[in-house]
Amino acid sequence: MTLSSDVEPNALLKTPTLKADISELTTDDGAIINVRAYGPVDGDPIVLSHGWTCSTEFWYPQVNALAGEYRVITYDQRGHGRSTVGNLPLGPDVLADDLSAVLAATVREDKKAVIVGHSMGGMSIIAWAGRHPDEVKKYASAVMLASTASERLIAETTVIPLPNRFPRVPVPVGRAILSSPVPFVSSGAMTKAIQYVSMSPNATKAEIQFCENIVRECKPRIRGGWGAALSTLDIHEGLDNLEVPTTVLVGSLDRLTPPVHARKLAQVLDDAGNLERLIVLPGVGHMSSIENIDEFDKEIVRLRNL
Repeated sequence: MTLSSDVEPNALLKTPTLKADISELTTDDGAIINVRAYGPVDGDPIVLSHGWTCSTEFWYPQVNALAGEYRVITYDQRGHGRSTVGNLPLGPDVLADDLSAVLAATVREDKKAVIVGHSMGGMSIIAWAGRHPDEVKKYASAVMLASTASERLIAETTVIPLPNRFPRVPVPVGRAILSSPVPFVSSGAMTKAIQYVSMSPNATKAEIQFCENIVRECKPRIRGGWGAALSTLDIHEGLDNLEVPTTVLVGSLDRLTPPVHARKLAQVLDDAGNLERLIVLPGVGHMSSIENIDEFDKEIVRLRNL
């Protein structure tokens, strides 16, 4: 594993120098899912599932840090990056089925993967466990749910500051904001907005620019469509099927999926005997894998070594 201190500042944010093995999966409804795998073909697999408005590029820090030793597998969620949207309604079922297809195509029969999901990627894992319970122990040796939730996304968000008499965002307001297809125009105001929503005040200029470049590439229609789908998300029952060691990780300053979500996930997993650890990263916002690369990656490696 390569640490931030092992390389020049911000080097882990750069495009990987390792060659990617690129493939495409075609789903039953005609979506084309872009898959990129790095590192030794016979290495222990780590499958990374990104979040809303992001792409495979989001995982560059993990590819740069881990693919020298492990087989690091990334994919674009449908409609994001180089993946097409298909014909089925957007929602947790397609997230689950797409992850299932990626695992079937990339995880060798003699291996099991550490499966890591950030934000909507974590929701993909929970939905997959709910929809494909027989696959959990088949493909996963461990799971990490990072900066994510299984329900009540709008009710628990702290993105929108409200007076004390309105302690929660009204659901119709939150749904309207999440589903808005307004284009992102590069500007100082937009940069500040992205940092406020998804990162902490401690994020560096390089980290903010890295995330802004990725988020800005997401098509407004896709951002709005997935935002609408996530606004009514309820996949809580899928947690019962995550019968492998599972770490829940969150930043203490996460506004999109605040620590209350992580604690709820951890409680359910702990009650079932499947919680590995609950990690709250101090001073970190929603983009936990970018804002504290080393601690994020150390937990992946620890899970890989169980």
